[in-house]
Amino acid sequence: MVFSSSLFLLYFLPVFLVVYYLSPEKLKNIVIVGASVLFYAWGAPDFVFLVLGSIILDFFIVDIMHKSTSRPARRALVAISVVLNVGMLAYFKYANFFVENLNFVLTNFGFSDLIWPKVALPIGISFFTFQKLTYAIDVYRRVHNPLNKLWNYTLYLLMFPHLIAGPIVRFNQIADQIEISRFYKTVDDKLLGFFRFVIGLSKKVFIANVLGEQVDKIFAMQAADISTPLAWVGIVAYSFQIYYDFSGYSDMAIGIGRMIGFKFPENFNNPYISQNITEFWRRWHITLGRWMRDYLYIPLGGSRVTKGRLYFNLWVVFLISGLWHGAAWNFVIWGAFHGLFLVADRMFLINFTQKLGKFPNIAITYFITLIGWVLFRSETLGFAFGYIGRMFAFDGFGEHLYFDLEVRTMLVLGGIFGLIAAFGNIEKWWMDFLNNEKKTGILLSMTAFGVLLTMLCIASITSSGFNPFIYFRF
Repeated sequence: MVFSSSLFLLYFLPVFLVVYYLSPEKLKNIVIVGASVLFYAWGAPDFVFLVLGSIILDFFIVDIMHKSTSRPARRALVAISVVLNVGMLAYFKYANFFVENLNFVLTNFGFSDLIWPKVALPIGISFFTFQKLTYAIDVYRRVHNPLNKLWNYTLYLLMFPHLIAGPIVRFNQIADQIEISRFYKTVDDKLLGFFRFVIGLSKKVFIANVLGEQVDKIFAMQAADISTPLAWVGIVAYSFQIYYDFSGYSDMAIGIGRMIGFKFPENFNNPYISQNITEFWRRWHITLGRWMRDYLYIPLGGSRVTKGRLYFNLWVVFLISGLWHGAAWNFVIWGAFHGLFLVADRMFLINFTQKLGKFPNIAITYFITLIGWVLFRSETLGFAFGYIGRMFAFDGFGEHLYFDLEVRTMLVLGGIFGLIAAFGNIEKWWMDFLNNEKKTGILLSMTAFGVLLTMLCIASITSSGFNPFIYFRF
């Protein structure tokens, strides 16, 4: 069940909100847990008991660790928690990838393939595994005490707004919000949360879905049949599709969270106005970047090491980041590609390009991300390299490219909304507009506009059979 489906918009969310608001304070967290389990079971009924079992096991392991006064015992218990969770992620997400590559090697040396039943991937496993890891590690580091009730821990991990695709909510960011009364939020919070949800829904339905349908057609072609202009249109459209798809989902998650009293961290901040790849990763999927920094990069030594080791650490972190996104070599190469530019930024690139000025640097950074998106979107490395080759073949310029008015409009709007924050104080103004309390008249106008957008989104969803979600598979 995705947020941009009729089932969610017309049934699940309204019923949940009515039940939640009418429930007494002491039952509100339990209502969220029940709704979240139902939400997960609807999309992955075969895995819901596995996920719940792992949550129960983790809760007691971390609770015992917290109560232990023995340092070796605490280390052993946190290690057990980490190994169990990383092991579960590795099995479900990477077992097929490992066996496929092992069989490739065996075949080339004349051996028979291993017989291996395909392993299905539980939805959202990459996201809630990282949240389970941050819980165990934060409690071990005594950043925060563990949650006192099993259903509160279940709520932290399975809360349906951020369950499938984040933001990755770290335990220390939300622990107090779970245990301390937050139920007397103002009407402003509920209405601003609704408006934020609708903005995300509109990004997804009006821009990402429209462009995504064309992107799928282009990437379904043989690379050799794609002209240079079509290749560029395809990857630019994909850059907007993935941004408005993922940031739209994050907006919807943040909006629902605010409607029920939770404050989730921001996950996107106008990434296409970045002036280098280092800045891009401070603006794109912010919660993943910060997680990688605090739980992987810094434990590896961070910046307190020799330059050679620092560059190695950066590259390793982004290799892992690429593999986290998907069990395929194109994701690994995509991570290595970004890691290469991060290292280059540290070594010389930022100092070299800063003399060019703001807008040339934005253009250069966007160009680099486009090449990376080809690797990310392609099904195989062979197709990716072929597609990049077509981008620079410089042929087919006499070919007439036909896209209907809706697609052309969304390409233009995607570019405008993706780049307009580069001008003036628009970036700060927009975040203040989304988050700060408003006068009653402005709030009512925003709500009315949100209702209108919601109706248009539902009409678009019901009239179109195309409504995928890119990060649903991660």
